[in-house]
Amino acid sequence: MKPDNFQAIVSKIRQRPEERSEVFRNLPLGQRAQVCMALSKYITYNLLSAIPDEEIAAILEHLDPDEATDILQLFSEERQKQLLKIMNDEIKKSVERLIRFDPETAAGLMDIDYIQVSENDNIGEVAKQFKIHEKRTGRLPTIIVLKEEGELLGYLPGHELGFAFPKDKAKKYVKKINTIPYFASQDEAIELFRNYPHAKMAVLGETGQVLGIIYSDDVLRILQEQEAASLYNFAGVAKEESVLDGTRTKIKSRYKWLILNLGTAFLASFVVSLFDSTISKYVLLAVYMPIIAGMGGNAATQTMAVMVRGISLKQIGLGFPSYMLKKELTAGAINGAINGIIVAGMVFVLNQDAIIAIILALAMVINLIVASFFGTFIPLVMKKLGKDPASSATIFITTATDVLGFLAFLGLAALLLP
Repeated sequence: MKPDNFQAIVSKIRQRPEERSEVFRNLPLGQRAQVCMALSKYITYNLLSAIPDEEIAAILEHLDPDEATDILQLFSEERQKQLLKIMNDEIKKSVERLIRFDPETAAGLMDIDYIQVSENDNIGEVAKQFKIHEKRTGRLPTIIVLKEEGELLGYLPGHELGFAFPKDKAKKYVKKINTIPYFASQDEAIELFRNYPHAKMAVLGETGQVLGIIYSDDVLRILQEQEAASLYNFAGVAKEESVLDGTRTKIKSRYKWLILNLGTAFLASFVVSLFDSTISKYVLLAVYMPIIAGMGGNAATQTMAVMVRGISLKQIGLGFPSYMLKKELTAGAINGAINGIIVAGMVFVLNQDAIIAIILALAMVINLIVASFFGTFIPLVMKKLGKDPASSATIFITTATDVLGFLAFLGLAALLLP
């Protein structure tokens, strides 16, 4: 299939939910497998769950074992067993080997399409094993690992099979490879790739045996999924929601977050209602309330974005960094003073009311300090609780800046206005 035609099919399936099943079923088997890997897990599951098990198994057999395992894990355990029963023995063995590992660990990222050779084997013998693997599986091995007395020695670059002399020992051309235990978390695997940039790492079992290989593109895929999940959570939408989903799906994905947001908005309204008499006497206060709320929310979001990035890049630990809070509070106070002076000047020019201008300036300083505190504090608390530091944080931060910002603004007005 030409790249343009393939992208056109994928786009059609994504953009036309009412036609996607028919378009998918009309594709040749091999193309269905390719399309599944280009679609989101949500759409892939919807497409596959509507077809017979025999067709799903046939599609999985056209994929690499690690790709087939990823798709198989979308289904319930009962259906996984049913699908494994009707898959061919070769890929079934590989998938059964992979699926027993926790998908959230390093083992869940690994590829098992490799061959192991001894340090005593020469290049000619390795080439024979290479051909045997291809004939048996129909795929070229992605890597050749060397073992010495049962322990991993390193890997043999594939190009050496073409350039080295057949009688040369494979050990002569071995390259070092980093390792990670199978039970390590995906975050640990990602961190290892960050600290030691390389294209691959070996996953080891309990006795030091090689279980599989993790490649940089597998880590990149996980990072992209994490970034997408953080973005969705940050906005308060379900991670499986697509921009192309129907109205019902969008409503179902968002209404809970919006109801929660509505509850926090009532809290801010309650604070405002405490100052009804002050607002009724000085209607000008109501005109400038949105400025306080908007500036506080924006400043808090800026701080939170920096904190979330710092946490994701491991620049910030789980301990509370008082030095960082001090910097953010200082920045918040200075930014509040700068913006407070600007807004006070505008209020004085427009309304000739010096007291309200001073109140607005002071409230701006207070609210930007509040924004800096909660923008720093909330991501750290969520991380400490084992939650995504970006998850729905905007709701809580907006509540804090609205409630405390209004309290500062209207409280100062109640105290200073005659």
